[in-house]
Amino acid sequence: MRGTRHGRAPVPLSVLDLVTVGSGSTAHQSLRTSVALSRLAESRGYQRHWVAEHHSMPGVASSSPAVILAHLAAHTSRIRLGSGGVMLPNHAPLAVAEQFGTLEALAPGRIDLGLGRAPGTDGRTAAALRGPGRLDEAADEFPRLLAELTRFLDDDFPAGHPYARVHAVPGPVQGPTGRPPLWLLGSSGFSARLAGELGLPFAYAHHFSAAGTLPALELYRQTFRPSAVLDAPYALIGVSTLAAETTADARAQVLTGALSMLRLRTGRPGLIPTPEEAAAYGYSPLEREFVDNWMSNVVHGTPDEVRAGLDALVARTGADELMLTANAHGGAARLRSYELVADAYGMPAGEPAAD
Repeated sequence: MRGTRHGRAPVPLSVLDLVTVGSGSTAHQSLRTSVALSRLAESRGYQRHWVAEHHSMPGVASSSPAVILAHLAAHTSRIRLGSGGVMLPNHAPLAVAEQFGTLEALAPGRIDLGLGRAPGTDGRTAAALRGPGRLDEAADEFPRLLAELTRFLDDDFPAGHPYARVHAVPGPVQGPTGRPPLWLLGSSGFSARLAGELGLPFAYAHHFSAAGTLPALELYRQTFRPSAVLDAPYALIGVSTLAAETTADARAQVLTGALSMLRLRTGRPGLIPTPEEAAAYGYSPLEREFVDNWMSNVVHGTPDEVRAGLDALVARTGADELMLTANAHGGAARLRSYELVADAYGMPAGEPAAD
């Protein structure tokens, strides 16, 4: 579960993939980029490639993490693959156990199951996913859903339980087998505390909730209880990161993600704009303030600038692993960013494995 540090990186580095779709592109092209990214990450020593769950967002094609992960597993051989995360209240625990049991059977020992309790979308879409009357109830029942999922994965409901004879297949009912480790994801203290109390690894969404990072990590470490999974806390943080050959090039790419987020937050979601569109957009003073604040939490610039920013973030937070998400208009810019970060830290420079 604990990652391996490569080169001069202060901690293990991983990848968070939103499968972003830029203006003029398609979901097909973005998914091809995800395959290329997974292969690049594997060859350069990144620890994991996780796929996020989002819904009803034109610029994000990661509504079905399990499907995407199965495809990535077919094109890689070593890198860990996982959900960053599955939004558990959107799904029946048995369905999640079956999906990730299947992934574990496809890629034994390489699957992570990261779980969140947010919907990964707006309230109306969440209601469409979950069905009438379940929106508030599902989030409040996250600990129960998590316990049920864990029992399905371990196939250990007690005798007399209504699900005692219900089995997640593939799974332990078929014989000794591995199972994907659970991670809790969060952007608040709720999941931090729950992960600590259960002795699970914790992934914090620093990339969109930077102000809460230190309090959440402190709460996680304070409440941590050793478990069969971990004897000490293990905290990963997601970090928006974009490296380019020049500071100006990096800023131009980051601005596309900032404008996309501005549009999403103001009810105008769409494809990721081009750098030219983002530069020409007429920002109001309030919009400019939002964009500037958003960009201030993105570690971006030349490879040396990005390395310095990531090193400082590790020193400030004590994170055990960084999961980098590079949101830009085009797939080439995203791939190049991960390549440049690996170069900056002297990470392995191997070739991707053949299909």
